[in-house]
Amino acid sequence: MTAAPMTLRRRGRRWDWSGYVFLLPWFAGMLFTVVPFGASLYLSFTDYNLLSAPRWVGLDNFVGMINDERLRASLVVTFVYTFVSVPLSLVAALVVALLLNKGIRGLPIYRAVFYLPSLLGGSVAIVMLWRQVFGTNGIVNGFLGLFGIQGPSWVSDPQTALSVLIMLNIWTFGAPMVIFLAGLRQVPLMYYEAAAVDGASRWHQFRSITLPLISPIIFFNLVLSVIGSLQTFTQGYVMSNGSGGPANSTLFYNLYLYIQGFNQFNMGYASAMAWLLLIIVAVFTGINFLAQRFWVFYES
Repeated sequence: MTAAPMTLRRRGRRWDWSGYVFLLPWFAGMLFTVVPFGASLYLSFTDYNLLSAPRWVGLDNFVGMINDERLRASLVVTFVYTFVSVPLSLVAALVVALLLNKGIRGLPIYRAVFYLPSLLGGSVAIVMLWRQVFGTNGIVNGFLGLFGIQGPSWVSDPQTALSVLIMLNIWTFGAPMVIFLAGLRQVPLMYYEAAAVDGASRWHQFRSITLPLISPIIFFNLVLSVIGSLQTFTQGYVMSNGSGGPANSTLFYNLYLYIQGFNQFNMGYASAMAWLLLIIVAVFTGINFLAQRFWVFYES
């Protein structure tokens, strides 16, 4: 009677140790971030310009954010970008995944073609190409000119500059598409067969079978996409030449953080902004995890 529990405990102990062994690379990597992490927290309470020793100022950096108009503008730009581009990119990814899930020929080729933009969308070269396409003499205005329409300089107009970057983010839906496609492949066919026998339409099958069963995949893509959008930097930097213009229309939060830290050498203020961004990301992630209990279905 005692041998079996002892064996289970030993097996359980070995399993615990094996888990820690697999986590060792993560712990080793974390050691390289602990010092910068602590230094950033300390600098957020100081006045530091990289040239002189940090001077303790307490909460002055955080209080100063309240009256910083450019910081508020950067938050608005970042939130608009996130709330518009993330849902549209996820919808585009799901629609394409549903089409590819029909078992068409050459699926690996189509999958690679649609996935490729997600690898290149955040690169400097692609953003510069996108800037040329939507420039005054770009391809878009050239196409509009065929119909006698004089298009604006999309990237130089405050009303359209952010929209160009939103379209760029939607265009890079390949990563969530691949994850959606993998999730769709895991939905048992017997559910659709039973629904078809009962006379359910394609729409009812999608709404009552597909969406609930892939809702954990939707939630996973949603969390990752929101976190990624809140940290957008390269697109705004390249599109505006690092200024966030025109008229702060592409001034993402991370870009303004970079301007404060490396253009104006307000490293203490930039560190405080970094911690504010951490709080914002944590809040959005927490909201998603709290809300998922109302719409995410776990089959188990």
